[in-house]
Amino acid sequence: MTSRPDRRSFMSASTLGVGSLSFLNSLPAVSAAESKPDPNLLRLDTGIEPLVRLLEDTPREKLLEEVGSRIKNGLAYRDVLTALLLAGVRNVPPRPTVGFKFHAVLVVNSAHLAALAGPDRERWLPLFWAMDNFKSSQAQTIKENNGWRMKPVDESKLPSIEKAREAFIASMDNWDEEGLDVATAALVRSGQPGELFDLYARFGCRDFRDIGHKAIYVANAFRALEVIGWQHAEPVLRSVSYALLQHDGGNPAKQDAEPDRCGRRNAELARKIKPDWRGMKGGGQATSDILAASRTASDADLSQEVVTLLNAGNGPQVVWDGLFLAGGELLMRQPGIVALHSLTSLNALHYTFQRTGDENNRKLLLLQAAAFVPLFRQAMKGRGKVEEAKIDELRPTKGMEDQDIGNIYATLSKDKAAAAGMALAYLNDHPNRAKELIDAGRLLIFLKGTDSHDYKFSSAVMEDYASISPAWRNRFLAASLFWLKGSAAGDSPLLKRTLAALA
Repeated sequence: MTSRPDRRSFMSASTLGVGSLSFLNSLPAVSAAESKPDPNLLRLDTGIEPLVRLLEDTPREKLLEEVGSRIKNGLAYRDVLTALLLAGVRNVPPRPTVGFKFHAVLVVNSAHLAALAGPDRERWLPLFWAMDNFKSSQAQTIKENNGWRMKPVDESKLPSIEKAREAFIASMDNWDEEGLDVATAALVRSGQPGELFDLYARFGCRDFRDIGHKAIYVANAFRALEVIGWQHAEPVLRSVSYALLQHDGGNPAKQDAEPDRCGRRNAELARKIKPDWRGMKGGGQATSDILAASRTASDADLSQEVVTLLNAGNGPQVVWDGLFLAGGELLMRQPGIVALHSLTSLNALHYTFQRTGDENNRKLLLLQAAAFVPLFRQAMKGRGKVEEAKIDELRPTKGMEDQDIGNIYATLSKDKAAAAGMALAYLNDHPNRAKELIDAGRLLIFLKGTDSHDYKFSSAVMEDYASISPAWRNRFLAASLFWLKGSAAGDSPLLKRTLAALA
């Protein structure tokens, strides 16, 4: 059993003014090693089907108690995570939009990332929340889609191993749903994870439909598969393929629809980036230039600005810094669903940029990330007031009380901008204690989170904080408080259910 961390490694619940978590002591600890991908893991227990059926068939009001009982009897974290993802892809379709009830699938990896970063016993909380969320989406699917279930693949139509890749690309290009389903199954059975990741990286970012959820699903699906095992890839990637062909109106391959224009334009623009672009460094001025341009530029203009800066000797890091800051600034201007997705989309695009082995993919992903920021800015219009806040003008709030993390999150419940200023002061004065601020924010999500976006957003920004250059990361993290939870918020009703189930 792993011992509980001390106060310096994770803020206590009492510090943040929330109830006791002592009931979690009855659960087996989840070690960090258990919840990380096992590099030697080729196959999981082929008996995962009964656990998936348990999640599918147990009534919502009884599921947490049933799973809690099994966990206390030895049910492993990875098995719960696996069953949760597979139950989602088998019972919830990513149509008519890759969002809404489909967040039951999209949030699984985010819940896992939150669990991975938390203390051992608290790692169960995000999964319990995600299980209940699945039951909600399953019920909604039954109501709206007459109980949609993923059908078996049509084995008679599978292309040969030699033609699987060609069939996959052709089906994606032609938006051919039937052809893509069988090509996906054939390619999963014959291909390698890296090869498939490169293909999905390319097509996951090609259009601006569903406010970035296609790119998010690609990243989250592959990340989850690294943990649960590649033997589960076929149903998961069939679901991803189905999601990537989501569109309204006629076949996008036969028209010039607005959501496709940035991808088509950037595929051509990427060819103008000089060959040694990834080895360049550059400085903070280029980051400031990207941030400034993001406030007024069109999606086409910001992509062109990125190419200009790269060809002038600036590396991709300074560009990503500028884009992350631009996303944080959108959140400061309008703390809502659109600005939130600018950051979760950037997280997915950046992860995919880092992991793809294809140079053309990297160029396209970076240019699409740049194009998406102005598109999100435009999408914010008509959704309420847009403030004039600028992230590079955020001022640290000085004072003794600002050095206390509990006070920062208490202030967040009353005044987001004031809490952001206090957080910036804390981070500037304590450069080695950012983890404490992050851990406190994560614990509040565990205790008070009520929506998929709470987990998706917090997992994304807390990961991206470490990816941003040190000169800018404090501002980015401070801006993230505009969507995090304040300590005065009520505990999640599900937390109370979990406490009762596991007491």
